[in-house]
Amino acid sequence: MQDTLEASAPQARALVLDWLASQQQAMQDLLQKVVNIDSGSRDEAGVTAVAHALAERLQAAGVPVQFEAVPGYGVLLHAQVNAAGEGAPIVLMGHMDTVFPAGTVAKRPYREEAGRAFGPGVADMKSGLVLNVFVAEAFARCGGLKAPLHLFFSCDEEIGSPATRDLIMDRVRGARAVFNAEPGRVSGNVVTSRKGSMLVEFEVEGVAAHAGINHAAGASAIEALARKTLALHALTDPATGVTANVGVVHGGVVSNMVAPHARAELDLRFTADTNPEDLLARVRAIIEEQSVPRTQGRITVARSTLPMKPTPDYLLALYQESARTLGFEVQGEFTGGAADSGLTASVGVPTLCATGPVGGHPHTEREYCELTTFVPRAQAVALAVLGHP
Repeated sequence: MQDTLEASAPQARALVLDWLASQQQAMQDLLQKVVNIDSGSRDEAGVTAVAHALAERLQAAGVPVQFEAVPGYGVLLHAQVNAAGEGAPIVLMGHMDTVFPAGTVAKRPYREEAGRAFGPGVADMKSGLVLNVFVAEAFARCGGLKAPLHLFFSCDEEIGSPATRDLIMDRVRGARAVFNAEPGRVSGNVVTSRKGSMLVEFEVEGVAAHAGINHAAGASAIEALARKTLALHALTDPATGVTANVGVVHGGVVSNMVAPHARAELDLRFTADTNPEDLLARVRAIIEEQSVPRTQGRITVARSTLPMKPTPDYLLALYQESARTLGFEVQGEFTGGAADSGLTASVGVPTLCATGPVGGHPHTEREYCELTTFVPRAQAVALAVLGHP
């Protein structure tokens, strides 16, 4: 390996591309391994198992790996290639948690069909993690890097990074660039800006009463919640990019009791032009309003993910030129989905998102990864890293 590390830049470039071109089956094998590990958010054991599966591959190639415990969520994975390189690092980023509960793998494990891979988290974003691992390994084996290259994989992105957001911003602050391997769009495009998201959990207290004997004595928390839901959904405004969705509701005790309690979870999406504090204030006013007499609502949890500010033109152009060299075209696009790329962009680090393999239908049973995009998109990231000033 030491001989290849001394190779000239053009030689190293060719070695990196050729080595990645030879790794299609190995990429699929590692993808199968990590997809077949349940790793929903807050599944400490599952997320940690994914981290160790990825680390085994890196360590076998001589890449040093560190784990950082995040109690209640799992671990962060840190790895570094060319640590003694010049100046600030380039960061390859991803998250190891998925939206799927324990037991999902047993019901629908990894499978391949007609050039696509299926399974929980296969696109969002275990294929992106695998891609980043192989890019790092390619440089460890073939050399060519000028700057240090860091891998940073988090463990709680799917629930808004409550435990890691400050760590992420601290780790990337001052980096040359971040490539976040969320799945490439169905079109093949990368993502150059994203909406932010806000999760608001709230509850409503009512007054219990027998629904038949003494209905008027009660105050229904469910009715109040229903009225609040309508008001919250009315915050949706296509003109400003704000969307509001009450997606989870619980309430009541039995059907013949006026409900004394109800609770719900609200998802909000917004652009960089929206002031999240003002938006939260509007939400709070709706929730705390006495929408039914003698009921009272309150917010119990509120956490947000920042919008991703637009990718600098030069970084998109660098990736596009890398892709063009490999024979495919990409554009940058905006998406309503939030990601940790919003955190990295917020601290001024040039960030490009959705550099992972192309995938579709994330967060559903139909989620898939286009396996033929693994190698070329890994090569594109590698060329962009090599070409970054």
